[in-house]
Amino acid sequence: QVQLVESGGGLVQAGGSLRLSCAASGRTFSTYAMGWFRQAPGKEREFVAAISWSGGNTYYADSVKGRFTVSRDNAKKPVYLQMNSLKPEDTAVYYCAAGGRAGPDSYDYAYWGQGTQVTVSS
Repeated sequence: QVQLVESGGGLVQAGGSLRLSCAASGRTFSTYAMGWFRQAPGKEREFVAAISWSGGNTYYADSVKGRFTVSRDNAKKPVYLQMNSLKPEDTAVYYCAAGGRAGPDSYDYAYWGQGTQVTVSS
């Protein structure tokens, strides 16, 4: 069993940065791929980024490529999403997830956090 808790969300002006953290419990955390998703009001949840269990492979949605960076430190367990050059369209609730494959599909992930709000003002 893996429990995930996101933190680091908040209000930021366009062009600013935030770093989201995903704290995980569970001894097998380091064997899971991790993903970040987001859901804006009135929209479906969408893939943002993912990282393999080893941290050696990362994947990004086209909309965030070059601006967001996903990383992990299995020794200390958190997963991070560094978000730079934020845009108003990045406003959403951001969720981290753990699963067997670092894919773009929600079905790749078995465990989900409760989410953290990110609001980018113009």
